[in-house]
Amino acid sequence: MDASATAGWGNFFVAEVGAAAALTGLLFVAVSINLTKILALPQLPGRAGESLIILVTVLVVATLGLVPGQSPEALGAEILGVGLVAWAYPMAIQRRAAAVPDTRRMWIVVRALSHQLATLPFLIAGASLLAGTGGGLYWLVAGTIFSIGTSILNSWVLLVEIQR
Repeated sequence: MDASATAGWGNFFVAEVGAAAALTGLLFVAVSINLTKILALPQLPGRAGESLIILVTVLVVATLGLVPGQSPEALGAEILGVGLVAWAYPMAIQRRAAAVPDTRRMWIVVRALSHQLATLPFLIAGASLLAGTGGGLYWLVAGTIFSIGTSILNSWVLLVEIQR
């Protein structure tokens, strides 16, 4: 795979940096508005953390994609590393949430599934760029869409559903 494999992705990366930064700011507002209620429920601080990690993943990956002159392999390694962190930390948070008494198992499963849909495409994109085959950066589109969707869902819970 030659260096031109990352050409043409600049607008996508610029758009995602802006979107992820804006959504991260909105998440901070949602958390700050309901901080007392969020801290009162043991599973919600972790959910806020998961959303933050997922949005920061989009922000960091898109920023790395804007670095000029790097090889697809270097970008692949960077995306894979960021993706591993984004996958591992929320998994640990969800394991702790599942251990909380009275936690509805269905919601833990939904959280875990949405987290997998958000982060696994980043791992695939990184591995694909390293291997030089398999879709490469196109996997970032799915990862970004699912990351934003998951974060919006979690933000809704932290901002609106917590009031019920």
